[in-house]
Amino acid sequence: MKDAVVEGASDDAIEGVAVAVQGAFDTTADDIRECDGLIIGTPENFGYMSGALKDFLERIYYELLDETPGFPYALFVKASTDGAGAVRSVERIVAGLKWRAVVPPLVVAGDLGPEHLEQCRELGATVAAGLAAGMF
Repeated sequence: MKDAVVEGASDDAIEGVAVAVQGAFDTTADDIRECDGLIIGTPENFGYMSGALKDFLERIYYELLDETPGFPYALFVKASTDGAGAVRSVERIVAGLKWRAVVPPLVVAGDLGPEHLEQCRELGATVAAGLAAGMF
């Protein structure tokens, strides 16, 4: 899913957007300060976000609390059931940061198929194009 999101965000037709890919454990508050938007991906683990994503959000939360209101983000989740718990857990934290979802969360439950990868490409392209156009 991540590769498809990156592929969409890196589409040659979208100019003026640099795409960086980092793991949750490797991303810092300074990385967020340097970007104009963020696409977050996580598996659903026990009806929750991944431990790595939770670690990331905990590390940056208080440092960025007053700095990033309105920061544009998008979320995609690979779920085994419905993904609702993972989405809720992320949304609860980013609501405290006052980040702004620029598209609805993309949740893929069950087996991953070609149609889901196309949705991931569309998610990446939509966010990148919106940032390039200054919509977000």
